[in-house]
Amino acid sequence: MQPRTILALLLLFSICLPLPMAEAQTTPSSEQDKNDDVVRITTNLVQIDAVVTKDGKSVRDLKAEDFEIYEDGRKQPITSFAYISNLTGAPSPASSATAGKGRAEVPTGPIQRDVARRTIAIVIDDLGMSAQSMSEARRQVRKFIAEELQPNDLVAIIRTGGEMGALQQFTNDRRLLNRAIDLLRWNACSRGGVSVLPDAEDMAIGGCGGMTVLSTLKALRFILNSMGQLPGRKSMILLSDDIPIRAREHGPQGAESVLVGGDVRNYGDWLQSLTETAIRSSVVIYSVDTQGLQVTGIRASDAITSRTILANGGGVGSIPERSAMLGSLSASRSRMLIERSEGSLQIAQRTGGFQVRNSNGFQLDRILEDQSGYYLLGYRPTEETFNRKFHNIKAKVKRSGMTLRTRYGFFGVTEEEANGGRPTIKDQTTLALLSPFGTQDIEVYQNSFFANPKADGSLIRSFVYLNPANLTFVPVNGRRETPLEIHGVIFGDNGAVIEKVKHDIVLSLGDSEYEQAIRDGLPDAVRLRFDMTVKKPGSYQVRIAVRDRTSSKIGSAGQFVAVPDLNNKRVSLSGIVLRSAGEATAQALLMANPPARRFPVNSDLRFAFLLYNAPINPATQLPNVTIEIKLFRDGKSIGPAVEMPIDIKNQSDLSRLFVNGMVRLDSNLDPGDYYLQVVVTDKLAKDKQPPTTQWIDFEVVK
Repeated sequence: MQPRTILALLLLFSICLPLPMAEAQTTPSSEQDKNDDVVRITTNLVQIDAVVTKDGKSVRDLKAEDFEIYEDGRKQPITSFAYISNLTGAPSPASSATAGKGRAEVPTGPIQRDVARRTIAIVIDDLGMSAQSMSEARRQVRKFIAEELQPNDLVAIIRTGGEMGALQQFTNDRRLLNRAIDLLRWNACSRGGVSVLPDAEDMAIGGCGGMTVLSTLKALRFILNSMGQLPGRKSMILLSDDIPIRAREHGPQGAESVLVGGDVRNYGDWLQSLTETAIRSSVVIYSVDTQGLQVTGIRASDAITSRTILANGGGVGSIPERSAMLGSLSASRSRMLIERSEGSLQIAQRTGGFQVRNSNGFQLDRILEDQSGYYLLGYRPTEETFNRKFHNIKAKVKRSGMTLRTRYGFFGVTEEEANGGRPTIKDQTTLALLSPFGTQDIEVYQNSFFANPKADGSLIRSFVYLNPANLTFVPVNGRRETPLEIHGVIFGDNGAVIEKVKHDIVLSLGDSEYEQAIRDGLPDAVRLRFDMTVKKPGSYQVRIAVRDRTSSKIGSAGQFVAVPDLNNKRVSLSGIVLRSAGEATAQALLMANPPARRFPVNSDLRFAFLLYNAPINPATQLPNVTIEIKLFRDGKSIGPAVEMPIDIKNQSDLSRLFVNGMVRLDSNLDPGDYYLQVVVTDKLAKDKQPPTTQWIDFEVVK
């Protein structure tokens, strides 16, 4: 008897991403999760993190006796001590193996929860950044991703002005990060204008004034609270032109000024709240003043008019008055540069980070060096600690020539009290979809890829593999059944939800089928497959979560998928189908693909894909492309590229060519993770566009 799969109607489920995850807190599901906490404020332990440097380099060999820690000036005995290293070895080989214009990056494997890593949110404050600064930010961040990213680093590039779902943006995939960088644009209603410093006339009349400082601060609060859902110590690199402590106002003539006395309007409470949120979320903030080095004196672009002179305190016509005005203009610009960076300086210093300013280089490598490791210092609090007042923390290192940075303090409220007033995320399936870490109570593998059936348009098709040994089967009418929920979501730019679906299914197996499934996995006849439509080309994260409704166990996985624009008539590729046996056919692209992708050595790895928009040679009326196949492991090419021909026999549509081939997995291949790369070069391309590439990962087993 064939296995029976009962599929319910597709249902949309609510992820509630627009709601403030910042206010949500999850209960750790295991002891490992609890140990991941860095900043802990409980009745038994106050634990903080500290970074020690000497001459700008991290110091990693100190002992507990080398430190002193004080709460409100009173020395505390250190009761717990550890050094945590984030170093994982050499930089990702992708930076050297495939870097360069027109060359594809080798994808990296999924991030592991229990390995050393750096978790970094690079926050681009496009609500408070000039066009000039945005251009430099894009260049500096791209360089950082190309040269500094390690395989186990978990990085997100987040815009304060974009739709945010902060958790699902964290990745170690350079393709997604570079796509995020490509989309960085100056916000025309940013608090910053075209240039960092406005011209004299613009200072007199004011700017767009579209986005307030509070807009940025609210976005930062959301990001920090979301990062609190991630384990371990995290860091935020905040790039902004303008996060002041006090608000700037426009005077009667429009000139900017800072109000004083009873009219002071400042962001002190907000900055204090952000500091406390960062401390409780174990996030260290590093701020980069993207204003850089600026000329504050008179410039060629300054239009000095009578209104400008009056607005800057000068008279009309008098040379001394004009000179005084120009001096006042320079002083005003200098003051503006300082005041704009005061708020970001404060939250950096108070969370244990530092600020990079007065530099045209963003010094991201220096920030990265600071994150190579940290010390955990803990002491037992007294009853006075939890008096709901603020307590200053000061730590010292006894050795000379060293600098120690840590968080400046905390409010006397335990974690239990702080979390008690917040709603919990009851839907752990939703959290599994959002988190960059795969949840593995159920072993889940997915294979998601782009396809474009003529009738349905572009879609992302996902095949899901489950380990039946992780599922709870119960006897029902002489069979073994387990009800499952399968959730899928596509995340686009800056965490926006593009598509979300839910399948309710029941796996039903006879006794012999059940025994075989436990031994060999689910049979081919039980295909867990569903489609999600995508209306626009782009780079997407596809995440799958599976919930066993009987046991409430959850498993999740994620994958990068690039959807090309077929309307531009450039060469594009569908996803790649892999098979170890049987003939690969065009129908296989739509109906079958082993999600686990495990293949034995000394076997033939068969692959197939669709080639869209292949150029046709006018003379021969045949496709004019070259196709090369390469194998990679650990970022390095294995053997030479193999060129393969296109069999055009029985091709009904030359605009959608079916291509298949085979690679021999020799017996000398070591077990492990590999990548198959397809490289298609358009011989007729006049604009020298780079080759089109597609990747798929698989595992070689003995």
